Amino acid sequence: MIKKENQRLLALDILRGITIAGMILVNNPGSWGSIYAPLGHAEWNGLTPTDLVFPFFMFIMGISTYFSLRKYKFEFSKEAALKILKRTIIIFAIGLGIAWFSLFLRTWNSLASADISIFERLSQSIFVFENLRILGVMPRLALTYCATAIIALTIKHKYIPTLIVGILIVYTFILFLGNGFEYNETNILSIVDKAILGENHMYKDNGIDPEGLVSTIPAIAHVLLGFFVGKIFTEKKDIHSKVEFLFIMGSILTFVGLLLSYGCPINKKIWSPTFVLTTCGLASTLLALLIWIIDIKGYKRWSLFFESFGVNPLFMYVMGAFLTICFGSILFPYGDGSISIHNFMYSIVLKPTLGAYAGSLAYALLFVALNWVIGYQLYKRKIYIKI
Repeated sequence: MIKKENQRLLALDILRGITIAGMILVNNPGSWGSIYAPLGHAEWNGLTPTDLVFPFFMFIMGISTYFSLRKYKFEFSKEAALKILKRTIIIFAIGLGIAWFSLFLRTWNSLASADISIFERLSQSIFVFENLRILGVMPRLALTYCATAIIALTIKHKYIPTLIVGILIVYTFILFLGNGFEYNETNILSIVDKAILGENHMYKDNGIDPEGLVSTIPAIAHVLLGFFVGKIFTEKKDIHSKVEFLFIMGSILTFVGLLLSYGCPINKKIWSPTFVLTTCGLASTLLALLIWIIDIKGYKRWSLFFESFGVNPLFMYVMGAFLTICFGSILFPYGDGSISIHNFMYSIVLKPTLGAYAGSLAYALLFVALNWVIGYQLYKRKIYIKI
């Protein structure tokens, strides 16, 4: 834990906080069968508000990576390499830990009626590595951060736009030549992930892992795009010039992404090139709007809620994931059986009172509020937990 000393761009913290709060919100409905359309992911091609939160965070991570590497003067060194390696390993390991903890509790509950000793039940629940999902949100953040940081320290920054375009063009060819737009196991993404990771270590979604290995390639370009925007943004001395640049860049990227989507669909699950362009464009535009509202006009009182999420982003996301697992998997005696906090709140309290959909939304909002209460205590005490 450290005390924060350097000045931060408040609008960037707010946008980061909006994305973290959004990720927690959409990951915690009262019922997955009762979700309002804007709070669900697109089934395949297309884009919903929910599909924006993760790519927005990755775009911001690219900007933040530029800020964090400035102290090394963008020169590769042993110190920089060790920092990058350490952070990559920590973020990746936390992702694996979250996946293991969830699988541990699910396995423990599934063995409740088995005729085995508590020690055997515990052993079988702990050693579940043959079914552990390897990739996910945190591992993707780790891999894309690592690649972006290494590239930023080893090549001239003027070549980064060319590298981004090259990556997206190559990935486009991979998709078109590898059946990449088919939502089934013939998709090249599914084939590669099964061959390298194994089916038991993948998220099961028609054979496609939305954070799989191949789709990490355009995700690297995504973070690099955020990095390069952060570079140009920093070089602009006047705040009005910064806002103007972000609006123009956002408009161009969004327009190009939407235009190209007629031939290359926007698709989050495969992280299509048009998904990269459109979401980065929208993130840039929203950041410009927030800077104008908060830093230029000074309307910032409303932003306190999101700032509490934004100053400790990865910690808040990990805490939210931990609470999600605990609320959904730890059972307590109820009536003639047992029930989780999640099921009790939704099925017993909220659904009978508000109905299926409103109750599901209410649960998600209450869960976000609980996370905010914890995050606000850290924010109020100026405690910043780095991951």
